[in-house]
Amino acid sequence: MVVEYIRYTVPAERSADFEQAYKAASGVLDEDPHCLAYEIAQGVEEPEHYTVRIEWDSVEGHEQGFRRSARFGEFFTAVKPFFAQIQEMKHYTVRFGARR
Repeated sequence: MVVEYIRYTVPAERSADFEQAYKAASGVLDEDPHCLAYEIAQGVEEPEHYTVRIEWDSVEGHEQGFRRSARFGEFFTAVKPFFAQIQEMKHYTVRFGARR
């Protein structure tokens, strides 16, 4: 498993549109076999900062499977208006952690 982190800086006047875009795109993530989980979080101290965290089965599953899927265009169309606000979009390997 790998985790993709996408960090955005979204002006306050666009935050509702940003959240709605990801709500619209979430159906595609829900149905994709390569997407294991996801969350969209808004900064508390700096509410213009958002982090999207997506767990993928693998980088290949994300880049070759999801991005080449029939419904990827629907996902891309929903979130594309916010691409200029991306500060980071990278995959990470989880080394250790805990759940409660």
